Amino acid sequence: MLDFLASIGRVFFLFLAATGRLVLFAIDAVTHAFRPPFYLRLILRQIVDIGYYSLPVVGLTAIFTGMVLALQTHTGFSRFSAEGAVATVVVLSMTRELGPVIASLMVAGRVGASIAAEIGTMRVTDQIDALSTLSTNPFKYLVVPRLLAGTITVPALVLVADVIGVFGGFLVATSRFGFNPSAYIGQTSDYLQREDVMSGLVKAAVFGFIIALMGCYHGYHSRGGAEGVGAATTHAVVSASIMILLSDYLLSSVLF
Repeated sequence: MLDFLASIGRVFFLFLAATGRLVLFAIDAVTHAFRPPFYLRLILRQIVDIGYYSLPVVGLTAIFTGMVLALQTHTGFSRFSAEGAVATVVVLSMTRELGPVIASLMVAGRVGASIAAEIGTMRVTDQIDALSTLSTNPFKYLVVPRLLAGTITVPALVLVADVIGVFGGFLVATSRFGFNPSAYIGQTSDYLQREDVMSGLVKAAVFGFIIALMGCYHGYHSRGGAEGVGAATTHAVVSASIMILLSDYLLSSVLF
């Protein structure tokens, strides 16, 4: 019994230590973001890598999410003769919840793994130590551009995902269930408020910061050669996905 309690305490203290290291890493990265020099070219490159190259996967995910949402909503609401609320449910679900969460999870799988693998490879091949030797701060050169790019580009991706997802619901509702296109669009615009879109964009900014932070943190602290880089990549994606879902609940409870 004592051994069991000791193992639980050991895991708990290891969790607290890892959380402390992550918080200190985030604080250090954020403070460096406001100090010169600023590598604008690296920030723009990361914006292109994270934002532009993620558009296809985010767009495909969003349109099929909107289509499935409209299909399932109509199937459920038809039992209560409430099919007319399909447009409202689709637009509110996409802008408030599904757009930010689904898009961020897809970006975490693509970008979080890429960031962790890139920085982890630099760590195990001593390139980060070489940057320090050349009087270049690794945080400002590697971490800060990715954090800023993630925080800026994920809201833009989510905004695109919202539009595409609502369009997917529109296609299913008008082509499969015979909704009037103008009535569907009118109901969508009537029930959509600015706060619905802004709350989703606030979530997306937090999710983008989390994705970049977890990728940089696990890549920066990777050890053990190729095996360590693979483990860092896996940990970055899993931890970012869990933190996205956790922060989504916390933000939803605050914003709504």
